[in-house]
Formats: sequence, C-alpha cells, structure tokens
Amino acid sequence: MDNSKVYICLENGEVFEGRRFGAEGNVVGELVFTTGMGGYIETLTDPSYYGQIVMQTFPLIGNYGIIGEDMESKRPFVSAYVVREKCDNPSNFRCEESLDKFLKDNSIPGVYGVDTRQITKIIRESGVMNAMICSNPNDADFEKIKQYRVKKAVESVSANRAELFTGNEHNFNVVLLDYGAKKNIVRELNKRGCNVAVMPYDTKAEDILKLDADGIMLSNGPGDPEENTQAVEELKKLIGKKPIFGICLGHQLLALAMGGKTVKLKYGHRGVNQPVKNLETGRTYISSQNHGYAVVNESVKTLGGKVSYINANDGTCEGVDYPDKNAFSVQFHPEACSGPHDTRFIFDKFIDMMGGNK
Repeated sequence: MDNSKVYICLENGEVFEGRRFGAEGNVVGELVFTTGMGGYIETLTDPSYYGQIVMQTFPLIGNYGIIGEDMESKRPFVSAYVVREKCDNPSNFRCEESLDKFLKDNSIPGVYGVDTRQITKIIRESGVMNAMICSNPNDADFEKIKQYRVKKAVESVSANRAELFTGNEHNFNVVLLDYGAKKNIVRELNKRGCNVAVMPYDTKAEDILKLDADGIMLSNGPGDPEENTQAVEELKKLIGKKPIFGICLGHQLLALAMGGKTVKLKYGHRGVNQPVKNLETGRTYISSQNHGYAVVNESVKTLGGKVSYINANDGTCEGVDYPDKNAFSVQFHPEACSGPHDTRFIFDKFIDMMGGNK
C-alpha cells in the first residue's frame, strides 16, 4: 500500500496535500465533485467522466469494495479519483476486490486524506477548474493546467463496432447510439421487451434507417456537446423518421440538431440527489445526474420544442418534448442503477411512443 505524499494543484494556484493510493503517476484533468453517498462503482465506470478528476463529497468511499456486475462500462474512464477517506477492508458478500486494487489495475491515480469539503467549496464559488495531481508541487505548470481541455471525448469512449443485446421478450427493436452509453440503459430497454443494437457514435443516418428499428435512443456521454458536429449532422437526418429518446449528452445533441443551444454550467450537476420539476404536473422527482453542460431553455421554445422538466435548484433545462417530431429527451438519468429510481417510468414513455405493448 502506497501512502506517499501527493498534491492536488488547482489552476487558481491553491495546493492541497494528501496521500496517494491507486496507481502512480501525475495527471491533469478537469476537477469535478459528485455528491452520492453510494454508487461509486457506477461513478468510476461512467464514460461521462472521461477526462475528469472526480472527487467524492461523501467522506468514506470503498466500504463495499468493487463489484464487477455493477460496472456501467468495461473499464473506468475517470482520469483520477479523490476521496476524504478510503476503506481498506470492504465488507460485502458481493465484493470482488478493493477500491485501491481496482484503481491500480486500471492505472488510475487516487488521492485520499485531503479536505474534500474545502475543495468543493472552492469549486462552488469559482466554478469547475482544472487540476494536476502530482508527487511534487514544483512540477505543476499552472499555465498548462489552465489550458487543459477535454477533447475528442465521445470518440474515445464509444463502441468501435455494433453489438446486439437481446431481451427476454421481443416486442421492439431499438438502435442505441453510443456516445458513452451506460450498461443500464440497455438493461432497462431489455426489461421492456426491446432488442437493442448498440451502434458507434459515428454511424451514418442511412445505415441506422436501413435497420428499420422501432425507435432510436441517444445515450449519455462526456465532453462539450458542441464538439460533436458530425454526430449532430447525422441526427438531423433522423429527426421525424423514428421515435427518438435522448438521455444526458443525447438530450443535448438532440437539442443542437433541432437548432437549440447549450451552455457550460458553473460547476455542473453531479450526484444522486438532484431535484427535477415536471412543468406539466408540478411534481418534483429526485434524480441522478452527471453533466457539466445544459440546454438553453429559451433556445428550444421557438423550435417546436417544449421544456418538460427544469432543475428545481437553478431552473436549468432538464427535459424537452418535441411533439411534432415524435421525440423527447431528459438531462437526468432515469436508468441510474444505484438510484434513485423515481424516473424509470420515462422508459415506458418511449415504449408507448413506439406503439405500446404489441
């Protein structure tokens, strides 16, 4: 076990000393925080965190170890992992290995023993910022740290070939465009009688339409949505041809394809306790979220779109319906495996759009 000193150097010049675990090495990334008490396995393996140093605000992480069945992708995509306290002796009948070993096996540096509360307060005041994790703070080039950007994110996490996942029943065929898809999207569709063809992010619209699926899903994923110009152009060719349901990045790309706009949030929404309000019913749901960008509310209202959900904390867009195009999308994660499960019904809405129970 490596308990050597390690430093988190923020782009604003502040430096925090901690202890190293996981893999060796220096790394630069976009430092973000997430507020979940549990679900750290899902967080580590969510492709939406590509290029980011993820910090948990809950003080103890790793107490149930790593469970392969709970992973949302084949491997973790975070650049580094920061916790207040790590658990070295996990206790769970499903546990397969410790958090420390998992990070080592996947070459991901970890930091523990730092004041995560203070770092979170800095991010909340100043906004998401870049950081470097290093063994010697004198190695930190703050100008280079400031210049870091998450680039080519979607192409770095998307599937490189098509793959079919069949359900126990077979009522529908769905194409899932993989911008960084979490496994539980496929599971939720399979449960509802859908065979799911997972397709790479750059699949041409004509090839998707040749499959004659009943519906098209747009997955979650990492990075700046406006970087994905090619994907947006292909989406434009699919709109109105089949029922479409987008989640997270898929929600943002659909809005861009419709002519909407996106904006980077100050520190984003990450965690399992984000309140979203249904504007039609007035009901508020607790949701899981992981995003640093949002669709601009006003930009969809003049394009045949209708904002369906807003974030109850800051009023940002959390969902859009496009009734004339047989399409809709949500910013939050109704498929969240570790919970909350309040919004699983949104998958049923997609099933209804494809024709309900055949």
